[in-house]
Amino acid sequence: MGSFSIWHWLIVLLVVVLVFGTKKLKNIGGDVGGAVNEFKKAMKDGQISETADKKGDVIQGEVTNKTQQ
Repeated sequence: MGSFSIWHWLIVLLVVVLVFGTKKLKNIGGDVGGAVNEFKKAMKDGQISETADKKGDVIQGEVTNKTQQ
């Protein structure tokens, strides 16, 4: 009862295909793939900006209005 056999997974897959249909599953797969690619791209961009911060880049600015919270 602990682990599922291949037959359990095939039945689950069949039920999912019957409920959602292959076209909708294809669209969902494409959306998930696009989201993963965007996430990887954002992580890569984030690593570049983190390494720039570690180099000692200085951001200069002027405080015009200071409020205490």
